[in-house]
Amino acid sequence: MIKSLRAARTLSGVVNLPGDKSISHRYAMLAAISEGTSVFSGFASSRDCHSTLDCLRALGVEVSVSGDTVAIQGRGLSGLKKSRQVLDAGNSGTTIRLLSGILAGHPFETAITGDSSLSGRPMGRIIRPLQQMGAVVESRDGGLPPLKIRGGQLKSVRYTLPVASAQVKSCVLLAGLYADATTAVEETIPTRSHTEIALREFGATVRISGNWIEVDPNPHLRGQTLRVPGDLSGAAFFLAGAALVPGSELLLPGVGLNPSRRTLLDYLVRSGLDLKVLNEREDAGEPRGDLRVRYSPDLLQSRMPPIQGNDTASMIDEIPVLAVLGAHTAGLEISDAGELRVKESDRISAIAANLRAMGAEVSEKPDGLTIQGGQTLQSADIVTRNDHRIGMAFAVAALAAKGETRIIDAECADVSFPGFWETLAGVAR
Repeated sequence: MIKSLRAARTLSGVVNLPGDKSISHRYAMLAAISEGTSVFSGFASSRDCHSTLDCLRALGVEVSVSGDTVAIQGRGLSGLKKSRQVLDAGNSGTTIRLLSGILAGHPFETAITGDSSLSGRPMGRIIRPLQQMGAVVESRDGGLPPLKIRGGQLKSVRYTLPVASAQVKSCVLLAGLYADATTAVEETIPTRSHTEIALREFGATVRISGNWIEVDPNPHLRGQTLRVPGDLSGAAFFLAGAALVPGSELLLPGVGLNPSRRTLLDYLVRSGLDLKVLNEREDAGEPRGDLRVRYSPDLLQSRMPPIQGNDTASMIDEIPVLAVLGAHTAGLEISDAGELRVKESDRISAIAANLRAMGAEVSEKPDGLTIQGGQTLQSADIVTRNDHRIGMAFAVAALAAKGETRIIDAECADVSFPGFWETLAGVAR
């Protein structure tokens, strides 16, 4: 599908976001290994999260979906059944990496794979700790999917993450539920904490001491009734759009405001965005609130603060749209983002190529980008590389570009934000 977009006169109205993808994955997996029924409202409608549900069904879990409400009948900590088929994680790195931690604790062999994009993403970072814990994990050369996992009783480990990755951290913590003693993970750069929060909500014992996160084995997990907050990563596209288009004002209700991801909001405010958090509250350990954003001409006149170190790790998924925003301001420097090379696409390369196609000056670094800024972008054909975040980021670029921009393979947005194009059309005037 090709989506054609022209500059918007303004953005106004209410943006109802899909449920948080990261939280939805974790709730579904923990519900599957809990006792009793779990019911989640506001569950993410993304293709990625439904890949997780499909894998759980193949493992003998009863799952029913009605609109954005998902009910899961738990099978207990060790109750998953051997699948008769190869599990298909689709495009979802979260599905394959987190579910591998749970499968490593089950005494049968499972094969799990994904689409062509996922099959090129590195899995050695989860294979190594799972092998240290006693699981047998096989892969293609280079640690690439498909994975074959033969699990069972695991040994506890104290594991230091070699890269900042919430997915790797979560894989090891979930495997730790099946270990012979307490398992600990050290992260020197904090990553999103949804797994730790969800584990506690379902009944696991989690302790945090400095950089170390510990989980005790063999918990009695119980089904929960929870509401998933709106996806902050999905909100980022509309926050950036309102920053670019004169006269814009948007309200985004019920957005997840987890402290490990709130860096995005703090960064945008430091950059000069007129952004307010309203009606802040907490539910099931996850803060949430309503975001009100208004057009910010001052933001466009200055250079955005550099994105580096801990900020990069906290905002890794939002960097594509922040790069677009940086091209409209006086510029932006992005560093320590080598992880973007191994996402659904090489996002550093994709951002640079598409910004150049729109007339921006961009220098590509091994771990980031230097964006000169200060230019009015021109229309172009955007090559998404079937990467949802690239497609949606350059939809934002199109809102303030001259001429008609065409987003190639625009259906890729469904991976994380089904209905994105309709939502955008509903607020663009």
